[in-house]
Amino acid sequence: MTDFHVKPMNEANQVRTFATAVTDNIEHVIVGKRSVIELLMVALLCQGHVLIEDVPGVGKTMLARSLAISLGGVFKRLQCTPDLLPNDVTGVSIFNQQNSEFEFRPGPIFVNVFLADEINRATPRTQSALLEAMSEQQVSVDGVSRPLPNPFLVLATQNPIEYEGTFPLPEAQLDRFLMRLGMGYPTPVEERQLMTNLQREHPVTHLKQVADVTQLPALQRQVWEIHVDDSLQDYIVRLVGATRGHPDLALGASPRATLALYKTAQALAVLRGRDHVIPDDIKYLAPFTLAHRLIVKPEAELRNRTAMAVLNDLLNTIPLDIGALA
Repeated sequence: MTDFHVKPMNEANQVRTFATAVTDNIEHVIVGKRSVIELLMVALLCQGHVLIEDVPGVGKTMLARSLAISLGGVFKRLQCTPDLLPNDVTGVSIFNQQNSEFEFRPGPIFVNVFLADEINRATPRTQSALLEAMSEQQVSVDGVSRPLPNPFLVLATQNPIEYEGTFPLPEAQLDRFLMRLGMGYPTPVEERQLMTNLQREHPVTHLKQVADVTQLPALQRQVWEIHVDDSLQDYIVRLVGATRGHPDLALGASPRATLALYKTAQALAVLRGRDHVIPDDIKYLAPFTLAHRLIVKPEAELRNRTAMAVLNDLLNTIPLDIGALA
């Protein structure tokens, strides 16, 4: 096995302690979705953005609110509609008659956690206002670039069932999302617990801050030190590369997807108490980081092929060179 130097575990434990405290706190509101919350923490540690695709009423907005409260960060929710303009997201310059100068009024995106609810109901022009923010952590208005707060996380939701009056996200914007998640329906036991929790008032009203959002940049840098063996790096490259020439896919995953899978595997290893990535980390995260970046050919769709099915085939067939890990 290749020799390597890893980050001292006491520093890795700081990341895990931070994430566990936030996760446990969110679970006071979001019942039975610890795996989803864990993936959200992975994205947070990777400075990535998350697309939550699920039916209405499963707790997408409450998840975002609970995260912001737990971190002590600033949170704003924007309901996307067809008449929403880019300046409604980024902000606008208003002429001040008293000093005869234009003053910039920041939009709702100048926060730590920004929720774009039903993002696919906004027009492509408005959707594009998020592109610069998500990739550069800044917005440009009237020729002036303004930095966004650090940390900055975009959570966007969309309903996968109803498409009337919607504008599907273009590939370039889908590629900006580190992961795509789904909440899923609760089990009967979890749904019963939800009713118990909501008998008097919503538990989010009593949720307290349990972490300091200003600690995140330092914790995010620590995640980069988690070791990824050369054989696992090769496996990631081969897995992503295989999507680009697959006969059922019109578009494979980009190099940004390669980095997404690499970074999320490092973060997941920390959260699970390790100073190194293992193959199971990569295989577990691949559907969340790659599937939404793949476009299936129309003729393959007629055969009921999906991006997830193609990805599962690749995960089952592409070999992992475990010699270096022995």
